[in-house]
Amino acid sequence: MWDMYKAIWQVSGGRQIILIVLSLAVAALAAVPLSFQKSIVNELTDGALDATHLFQLGAGMIGVILLSLALKWLVSYRSGVLGEDIVRLLRQRIFDRTVGWVQEAGDATPKGTLSTAVSAESEELGKFTGGAFSDPVVQIGTLVSVIGYIASSQPGLGLIALTVIAPQVVLVLLTQRKVNALVAERVRVLRRATNQMILSGADAEMQSILDDFDTIFETRRRMFIWKLSTKFIISALNATGTVGVLMLGGWLVLNGKTDVGTVVAATIGLGRIQAPTAFLIAFYRQVSATRVKFELLREVLQTPGESARHHGPAA
Repeated sequence: MWDMYKAIWQVSGGRQIILIVLSLAVAALAAVPLSFQKSIVNELTDGALDATHLFQLGAGMIGVILLSLALKWLVSYRSGVLGEDIVRLLRQRIFDRTVGWVQEAGDATPKGTLSTAVSAESEELGKFTGGAFSDPVVQIGTLVSVIGYIASSQPGLGLIALTVIAPQVVLVLLTQRKVNALVAERVRVLRRATNQMILSGADAEMQSILDDFDTIFETRRRMFIWKLSTKFIISALNATGTVGVLMLGGWLVLNGKTDVGTVVAATIGLGRIQAPTAFLIAFYRQVSATRVKFELLREVLQTPGESARHHGPAA
């Protein structure tokens, strides 16, 4: 993974720094609306809020939200453009390698491998590059901001938020290695089948190609089982966390140890951290899968002689 990130930084470090700064600004604003919500609920409950102050709080809250949305738009635009630029760069380099590869390997050139590298693999790796740094910065920063706010308002509720996230991280770390192996297997089998179809023709070695298609199907089916089972457990943990916040928060309110606004803000905040947590889990999976494709693309981008010897004539 570090080799992949090192390569990404080498070709886009300056633009990544700008994205990181913008992402930190987005994360810093994540918990601010919760503070406005808490103030509005508490002051309404106490009867101490007049119409003027209510509209001032509302205006401040919508102002922060709009600023955050504008920054998110800018981050998304810049990361999208960066990703497309890297896709173009990868395809240019693959094309340069292809010219030398054809000159040396001739008919033995694995055209199926080159086809998938130019179309699918470079597309996925390039688009990942756009958000490789900014995406986790936004989401991790949001988690820190929101959980920090909840914990500062009521430590017990903040602890529940942490206990919801921690098992999810452990679960994904344990299951992703298996998914990575399945991703690599699927890509390699697809390359082999494509090479056979292009070099041998549709009628030759038909059974071998069909067997590869069956292998790809079975690999994807197993990936679905792992991913969906993980998603089920994560959803159950999130639901348990929401109930826990309501129960503990309600008990604290009944015993005069916190206020309604804090419980409302914590409940909304817990919902806010579920999205970043889910995104980070998906991002980790994407990093793992993209790392596999990065290694496969690096094979293609070796010197023509090395690549030809590595792949050999396609069967």
